[in-house]
Amino acid sequence: MSSVNIGKFLFCLVIIHSAVLHAQNNSPLLNENFTKSFAIKDTLFKEPYIDTDEWRDKPVLHRYVHGGFKGSEARFSFYFPAKEKYQGRFFQYITPFPDNENLSQGASGEEDKIGFAITHGSYFIETNQGGKIDFSKPQAGDPTIAAYRMNAAAAQFSRVVAKEIYGGKRPFGYCFGGSGGAYRTVGGIENTQDVWDGAVPYVLGSPVAIPNVFTVRMYAMRVLKDKFPQIIDALEPGGSGNPYEGLNEEEKEALQEVTKMGFPQQSWYGYKKMGIHGFLVLYQGVVGADRKYFDNDFWKLPGYLGYNPPASFVKARIQKQSEIKKGIASDEAVSIGLTQPVSPTERGTADAAWKSIGGVEGTMPVAFQLQDVLPGIDFMGGDLIIRSGAAAGKVLQITKIVGDKVVLGPADARVLVQLKPGDTVQVDNSNFLAVQTYHRHQVPGIEYYVWNQFRDSAGNPIYPQRPLLLGPLFTRGAAGVLPTGKFKGRMILLESLWDREAFAWQADWYRTKVKENLGDSTDNYFRLWYTDHALHGDIAIEDDPTHTVSYLGVLHQALLDLSAWVEKGIAPAATTNYKIVDGQVVVPPTADERKGIQPVVTAKVNGGKRADVKVGEPVTFTAVIEVPKNMGKVIAAVWNFEGVPNDLEKMDLHGWNFENSPVFPVKAVITPTNKSGSTVTLKTTYSFTKPGTYFPTLRVASQRQGDAKTIYTRIQNLDRVRVVVK
Repeated sequence: MSSVNIGKFLFCLVIIHSAVLHAQNNSPLLNENFTKSFAIKDTLFKEPYIDTDEWRDKPVLHRYVHGGFKGSEARFSFYFPAKEKYQGRFFQYITPFPDNENLSQGASGEEDKIGFAITHGSYFIETNQGGKIDFSKPQAGDPTIAAYRMNAAAAQFSRVVAKEIYGGKRPFGYCFGGSGGAYRTVGGIENTQDVWDGAVPYVLGSPVAIPNVFTVRMYAMRVLKDKFPQIIDALEPGGSGNPYEGLNEEEKEALQEVTKMGFPQQSWYGYKKMGIHGFLVLYQGVVGADRKYFDNDFWKLPGYLGYNPPASFVKARIQKQSEIKKGIASDEAVSIGLTQPVSPTERGTADAAWKSIGGVEGTMPVAFQLQDVLPGIDFMGGDLIIRSGAAAGKVLQITKIVGDKVVLGPADARVLVQLKPGDTVQVDNSNFLAVQTYHRHQVPGIEYYVWNQFRDSAGNPIYPQRPLLLGPLFTRGAAGVLPTGKFKGRMILLESLWDREAFAWQADWYRTKVKENLGDSTDNYFRLWYTDHALHGDIAIEDDPTHTVSYLGVLHQALLDLSAWVEKGIAPAATTNYKIVDGQVVVPPTADERKGIQPVVTAKVNGGKRADVKVGEPVTFTAVIEVPKNMGKVIAAVWNFEGVPNDLEKMDLHGWNFENSPVFPVKAVITPTNKSGSTVTLKTTYSFTKPGTYFPTLRVASQRQGDAKTIYTRIQNLDRVRVVVK
């Protein structure tokens, strides 16, 4: 058969396959007549429409339905499994920011939210939450629309569509979202009735998280930037355990301040790449809300750091005047390494959503080249103050300075079009320095115990206080309302112990609010699971995979356990056992004490956490892996002995499988020590060929049914040891 005929034959097979799919799965496709039966009290979303209805094969076979609500910019995407796979529920992903209803498309591996839902008998929902937000105008619009109203309308309409496709009873519904999406998830289930039967918010903040978790972190980053290597070494296995050793008084106080506020000390390992994270989109709002602090009080009143600043503060300040040489558009900025492109999939994740914010789309500049080279300071952010020209008096946010170039943050296009070469500007980070201690002047109620360090023995603030707490304003902007702990249905809250953005104590704060509401019946409706060695992002790998693990498998299992709890009355694993010590969440060392669903790993080298050996000397590594009782079996364990590859940053790590990765080249033979397979003991030897300090890492995974082939519901953890080779 010729290649042309083969092509025709294959094309015919595709057509036949598509026809069979439609015949088997409730063809013909939808028409809009059934939408007339949709009824909702929210009149803004009373007229739904469908503009796409088709079968798709990727990531798995599903029926894709896209539409919106007339008279608004609200859009939704529904992904329905084949009729024989459907189990009567939906999972609805709520993104951190209002953005796009198709952000989950194109993901792979365990990051694939659509594939997870479809393969587990659920249809999947994603919306644009009413339309993409303009962060250069943070006060625009009704926050309740993006917070929960549009998501609720889409969920309610999806049930009408599902009934048209499948028939049967009302589908159960579960919402989930991380970071800003966690606020919206909580706000949704707390402020609606009969929309969602349960929720899984993850990496949740508190009503006073913003801007304070970022300001205290940036303050520590500035003061401690030269001391992080020794701080990290003290905290690594086999280190001194005293991160304060060798610090001067200012440095000790800064490290203590950020630690008591909740920043996990172990996460400082990533200080070089940490940056300011989501504060990028918050900065202008903070300055605009309290101009008097930035223009006067911080610099002129006792009790503020700027009134009598230390030498480190003065050294970090820049006020440099220059002229614009030219504007730099997005493509050029990427090509010369000033900025990085952000994929649609990344824009929908808990950790990277904020990265898509900055500059203006199209040909508008995202950076400027100036006539002068700027000082080489450790610049985290600041302002470009326009001194002359059509935009004189306006201010643009800048996020980075490189030589003679400045990179913009969220920008108003009306200002950008007025800027011309030759306009005088001033690069100034005064306000950005001032904001770094803003949390000291934002002491909230006593239930926010991490602020106790800023109270005297009588409970009064030791620093002057601003007239307004900004945290609740930002929280209302994200969730429409403040979280109360009052909801109908059931909830499993997930939090990460190494989270740099949503400090782990905040989940305890929300649990306290739930207990105030539900009292002795709390465990009938609520769980809190902490994930050790996990950061903020809901991606397969974040930063160094020998330091941290993904919590995606925990998220998958939480959604399945939540649905079983609601639909079948099967109670999930108990809340993680923990205590709060000076702002830090501390968990027990063993799996059965710790509870939750994550395995616990204890690795040793030559019987301890550190071994000093010679080149070529055999080194013995042992480990014990424990899965909490009835929470599954150990399915994978792999070793990294000599560190991550030098080209790690060039690897595509989305959807990766760590068991088949060059990062963890040595597979361990898993031999369970009990009948259930929940406890495993490992032993191996390794010899190092070069002198140096190494941190061998054992990374493991467990799975509820012991399924080693599935890409979902794989619960990960790791442990490290130190080997000094001479």
